[in-house]
Amino acid sequence: MLAAHDLALTLGGTPVLAGVSAIIAPGQVTAIIGPNGAGKSSLLACLAGLVRPGAGRVTLDDAPLAGLEPRQRARRIGFLPQVAEVNWDIDVETLVALGRLPHQGAGDAAAIAAAMAATDTARLAGRVVNNLSGGERARVLLARVLAGQPDYLLADEPLANLDPGHQLDTLACLRAAAAAGTGVAIVLHDLAHALRLADHLILLDQGRVRAAGPAAAVLTPDHLAAAYGVTAQAIATPDGSGTIIITGRI
Repeated sequence: MLAAHDLALTLGGTPVLAGVSAIIAPGQVTAIIGPNGAGKSSLLACLAGLVRPGAGRVTLDDAPLAGLEPRQRARRIGFLPQVAEVNWDIDVETLVALGRLPHQGAGDAAAIAAAMAATDTARLAGRVVNNLSGGERARVLLARVLAGQPDYLLADEPLANLDPGHQLDTLACLRAAAAAGTGVAIVLHDLAHALRLADHLILLDQGRVRAAGPAAAVLTPDHLAAAYGVTAQAIATPDGSGTIIITGRI
């Protein structure tokens, strides 16, 4: 499994993580939630090996992540950043194919096709990425990560810029990846989506873990009041999954 052990991180003189531990398990979706500035993106970057913590460590299958060569790490961990930017003119299919660079072997074409089908981007194959809408570009970048078939997929706010229908499609895509054995960690702001999607939640607040566990243990009125300064209520939905309604500010 992919795990963070007592991470501490300071950026620009400001502590952003303090004693944070987390486990991303294969075959599960872990949602990382919390208010702005809580350290969610920083935790994800540490788990991806893109930022080295000032203290603590990240392990992959009980071995230090820092000990892996970049290509090995890229084969095991796929990272979807929060900002969907592409700095050169490239067509969609070529960009998605870049997700296969760590592998460069048999199965590339099938993996690329499957990733584009899963993200509804096959019809965009010949388009220049920078001519797409923000939502289309976000789906293409997700397809690039999926094409790499990583053991762990880390996505930082992948629902930004997506319309409600494509938000649901993206969540279903991530759920399907977990069902196939991938360990998925996703930063979310929408608590209702976190409730419906995640097997495990991590609630960060001021760089620390305020609560972690199943939704019922994390999305409580007390935890949400302390972390977000809001009153909230869980209500039933016709499909039985339930949702979270924010009812006011404290």
